[in-house]
Amino acid sequence: MENRRAVVVFSGGQDSTTCLVWAQRQFERVEAVTFRYNQRHEEEVECARRIADKLGVTHHVLDLNLLNQLAPSALTRTEIEVTAGSNGELPSTFVPGRNHIFLSFATILARQLQAKHIVTGVCETDFSGYPDCRDVFVKSLNVTLNLAMDDQFVIHTPLMWLDKKETWALADQLGCFDLVREETMTCYNGIIGPGCGTCPACKLRNRGLAEYLTEREAKHEGPVTPSIDGITFR
Repeated sequence: MENRRAVVVFSGGQDSTTCLVWAQRQFERVEAVTFRYNQRHEEEVECARRIADKLGVTHHVLDLNLLNQLAPSALTRTEIEVTAGSNGELPSTFVPGRNHIFLSFATILARQLQAKHIVTGVCETDFSGYPDCRDVFVKSLNVTLNLAMDDQFVIHTPLMWLDKKETWALADQLGCFDLVREETMTCYNGIIGPGCGTCPACKLRNRGLAEYLTEREAKHEGPVTPSIDGITFR
């Protein structure tokens, strides 16, 4: 029998919340995992907990404080200023190895839960240049994890080729647009919903939202219908 269980790497932000609802449509049993790594805002963990509870999803919180010690960045140290990358440099919010570690531990958890699917909201279309958001990295790690555990897991990246406008369209089509808009936390300053409006994460999120709402209004026919991996959501 085909395994229809999934674990979603879940931060409580726009992307991972959209992925969590997406996973609920694709799999019979879905559980979420959030990592506590002394991130800039503890509220991120609580936000994830509230959303998972609202969606009726079992929520795991794993302690990865070692990541904070090894990989200082603006997301793990309040004394480091949030700055966008320039002249080919990565943003100060880049946490080296974070997605590598998150996906590895999520897969170990999936093995304990007898799940074969791992879902993550990484994206190569609208991203800040993080090397561990690239499709080639995810595919490579998927092979490595399967070899390491002598198993057959599948890492799903439903947002990989979507920009933020298309991610909002997907959330709308999945019926979680209001939830994502009002209750998720993407802001680097820890403000739920629209956020501070000035940090790089808020600017990207809000620009995509404005573009999507403009497009939806212009079409006069409801939300845009996106297609992912050959699956059309209607």
